[in-house]
Amino acid sequence: MADNDPRFNELKQKYASVLRTIEQTGVRLQNLHVENNKLFIRGEAPSQQVKNQIWDQIKLVDPGFSDLTADITVDPNAAQQQAAVPQAQTYTVQAGDSLSKIAKHFYNDANAYMDIFNANRDKLSDPNKISPGQELVIPSR
Repeated sequence: MADNDPRFNELKQKYASVLRTIEQTGVRLQNLHVENNKLFIRGEAPSQQVKNQIWDQIKLVDPGFSDLTADITVDPNAAQQQAAVPQAQTYTVQAGDSLSKIAKHFYNDANAYMDIFNANRDKLSDPNKISPGQELVIPSR
């Protein structure tokens, strides 16, 4: 599995906008891993419209989705559950901010900074390096 780690990270970066769309639209992610040297995504969308939105984003990243297998189904019950689940929000980094400070503000837990870092790996390469003006996704917990 360690051999797949660099490939997994490479593919997660490539499809970061797809993963962000999945998170923001309330798709229930069931699997995310590398299988047969492709990123494998399985999830349940709350509607056909959301499923189409995910596929539109996939096609923007790679029209042939040659290194991706996506199994997105529609679960009409997910729409009701989605309404009860808080969605991710965004935050603009201010001067003097750190991920720990932002985590303390949103989660009341400074140690949750890695949740924010992991949700923003497409923008951040180091949890200790953020800049004022950056727009960060704050995942719901």
